[in-house]
Amino acid sequence: MNPWRSLRELPRQVWIVCAAMLVNRAGTMVLPFLVLYLSQSLGIAPTRAALALTVYGIAAMIAGPIAGRLCDRLGSVQVMKMSLFASGVLLLVFPLAQTLVAILAMTFVWSFVSEAVRPAALAAVAELAAPGQRRAAFALIRLAVNLGMSVGPAAAGFLVLLSFHAIFWVDGLTSILAGVVLLLWPLRAAKVLGSAAALLEEPVDVARDIEAESATPPTAAVPSDVLGVLRDRRLVYFLLALIPVYLIFFQLTSAMPLFLVQHLGLPESFFGLIFTLNTLLIVLVEVPLNLSMAHWEHRRALVLGAMLYAVGFGALALVTDRAAILATVVIWTIGEMILLPTSAAYIAEIAPPGKQGECMGLYSMTFSLAFSFGPWLGAATLEWFGPQVLWGATFVSGCVSALLMSRVREGQANR
Repeated sequence: MNPWRSLRELPRQVWIVCAAMLVNRAGTMVLPFLVLYLSQSLGIAPTRAALALTVYGIAAMIAGPIAGRLCDRLGSVQVMKMSLFASGVLLLVFPLAQTLVAILAMTFVWSFVSEAVRPAALAAVAELAAPGQRRAAFALIRLAVNLGMSVGPAAAGFLVLLSFHAIFWVDGLTSILAGVVLLLWPLRAAKVLGSAAALLEEPVDVARDIEAESATPPTAAVPSDVLGVLRDRRLVYFLLALIPVYLIFFQLTSAMPLFLVQHLGLPESFFGLIFTLNTLLIVLVEVPLNLSMAHWEHRRALVLGAMLYAVGFGALALVTDRAAILATVVIWTIGEMILLPTSAAYIAEIAPPGKQGECMGLYSMTFSLAFSFGPWLGAATLEWFGPQVLWGATFVSGCVSALLMSRVREGQANR
């Protein structure tokens, strides 16, 4: 049986959310080239230009929980639309900022509205997919994101040869286009459903489209609690368990290129090959892999994913030749393909009623927290203590997450 055929059982609304994310990520150009733009186009010193990434990470960390709560009150798809349209407009006017202070302020606002789409999309998928479909649904949205990311940064490399401003225009317009996908789809779906209803002579409520299905109970039904879902010990425990392995995840963009180029003397093109291999495996393998593991309990998959991260990155302390390094990439990429969809599915399962958005917001905040500190921590460890200590520490860090995840409790939140 072709495992891809199982995706046909996913609700069509999940496919629309994934399509919007594909369009949005296919235009991802500004963030990967932001430091380069600031240093080469505006003449800002690289060390000062790098502050923009720090500001971006801090704003993303703040945006997660706030966007999550908005999802529970306004609806996750509505928050997606607001995020996509607002970030698109901000990107179009971003080049007007010329001083470092103005750029950092613009970056903070842009990150805040742009990163709101992440918990909103996860919450939408969690609400639209049945519990047994969530792992495959989250793998599908990761497939859409990775397909988009394989296009955007590569295209930006050619666009900057023409003009740095072009990447802001394309990134902004694709963000707006992604919002249009969500905005127009219900109109088309209503026509299709209306025609089907006429043929079957059965009443169909065409207003119950993607927004209605992804909407949450009214605000009045959600308890007023300052701490909110943070009172859920199982949720907090799991989020803390994710941090050590997420710190490993971000060594790909910080310590690994330094290790490969400066310590092993390999060309920069080889580091690019690692991204190609990682993306290719995700596109070809992640969805069928998660479909085949749909019957696994979350705990088992989480532990395996964390351990593969630990082994894949930790083995870099022992290898030096290219083939062995690529083998480690395969190992930790399999861990990524198992861990990330499963962790999102587990969050969706344990989320209290009416709190999917808030839980996904905290989940995104954990990711942003690791983004803010992980790259610096890895680069500093490599510089001060050397590669053996760094990759040994990643192995220990992954094992800590695996040990903590072996104690997570299965079962849905009280309904």
